[in-house]
Amino acid sequence: MKTASGAALCAMVVVVVAVLLCEAPLTAKAVTCNPLELSSCLSAITSSAQPSTTCCGKLREQKPCLCGYIKNPNLKQYVGSPGAKKVASTCGVSIPRC
Repeated sequence: MKTASGAALCAMVVVVVAVLLCEAPLTAKAVTCNPLELSSCLSAITSSAQPSTTCCGKLREQKPCLCGYIKNPNLKQYVGSPGAKKVASTCGVSIPRC
């Protein structure tokens, strides 16, 4: 009898842990899309300068926003430029196909 209740308790713990893990992404910090956050990348995009650590961090942070930037006619030319692609590649961020 103790073995059956122990197994039931173990199964319940597994289910609770699975539910908590599935809900974890829902509690992640929401990103505020602001293209000005990428201003630290400007010199690297427009010249041959290497992107700074700050630039790469901001680019990773703003990655969920890149499709919105690409679809914006005022920003598309910057986000899709060869310089921006170089910076993204250097920072290890893939520019999505939207």
